[in-house]
Amino acid sequence: MPTADCPLDWGITMTTTFTRILALAGCIIGISLLHYLTPLHLNYLHDIFQRLYYLPIILAAFWFGLRGGLCCSLIVSIVYAPHILFQWGGHLTMEMEKYMEILIYNTVGGVTGMLSQREQERSVELQKTAEGLKESYRKLQDQSEQMIVIEEQLRRAEKLSTLGEMAAILAHEIRNPLGSIRGTAEILKDDYHPDDPMYEFIEIQIKETERLNRVVEDFLNMARPQQSDMLPCPVQKELETIVNLVTNDAKNRLISLVLKPQPQPLIIKADGEKLRQAFLNIVINALQATPTGGSVTISTTVSENGYCEIRFNDTGVGIEAGTLERIFEPFYTTKPEGTGLGLAISKKIIESHNGNLLIHSGPMPGTTVTVRLPILDTIKGERG
Repeated sequence: MPTADCPLDWGITMTTTFTRILALAGCIIGISLLHYLTPLHLNYLHDIFQRLYYLPIILAAFWFGLRGGLCCSLIVSIVYAPHILFQWGGHLTMEMEKYMEILIYNTVGGVTGMLSQREQERSVELQKTAEGLKESYRKLQDQSEQMIVIEEQLRRAEKLSTLGEMAAILAHEIRNPLGSIRGTAEILKDDYHPDDPMYEFIEIQIKETERLNRVVEDFLNMARPQQSDMLPCPVQKELETIVNLVTNDAKNRLISLVLKPQPQPLIIKADGEKLRQAFLNIVINALQATPTGGSVTISTTVSENGYCEIRFNDTGVGIEAGTLERIFEPFYTTKPEGTGLGLAISKKIIESHNGNLLIHSGPMPGTTVTVRLPILDTIKGERG
């Protein structure tokens, strides 16, 4: 029975070797007994038995290489020699023939063993070469995957660079005129009564101006470097703030918004304002994806590797595979009025906090967004 010090494959090898040795020994003993027990006048039988010795010699050479072939031929020679001396003694011609046969035994054992050993060594080299090629293929595959990731990062960097240029142009060419338009509209609004149709048109103008201003702000948030003021931040408190902000929106949509209590207080090091922006984008997306009568659930757990995991789960129809692959790309959106920057900005904020953002949407209805953030070291120490 193999143990910790005797692996299974080693035990199988030893069993096979022992079985082969027993088979060779039995073969040699059996042929020798036929020689010694067969009357001498039956020369043709002795010639047959004499040739049978080649079987164990060749098998030993194939199984154990040069040493095996020579050892087996020597054993055969030692076992066969007394038969020549004591039973064929006095017949010089016959003895010379038998001794020559012994010489051939050892020659066959040596040559066959050498050829077999070379073949075994070649097989080992081929196996090592195959393993080396397999390892090289694995490394090439890993490098190819890394190149794909790097290429994707370069594409993303290129997009962000383009966004930076666009943001600078937008900030100069659009924000200032938008402010002027809004200011003018607010002045004009004071000249009309709320029941006047012009008042309604001016209200629309102000709202559309605010929407355009938000789009410009999204561009700027996506493109410019994120300056973060990292401080101890209680996760549950930030989530409660977000829930308070979107509670009315959830009620208007007839959606149940649930924030589950944390099993223990969790504190992370973060910029609270930016973290709230990321959480707000995620919750708004979840509410927009959830049909009337559905629910959005927010829960927090601690992973095995000490990360705070915040899960936003909705009961919507889910996300198609093709859309899921591109969901973090800037400007990619499936909403008619969306800018395609909400999740991209959220991902950038989470990554700037040394965390990551994952989205899972399986065959069942609903989508789960998971935000993983490192817990503050001092809190980890208290937990340990």
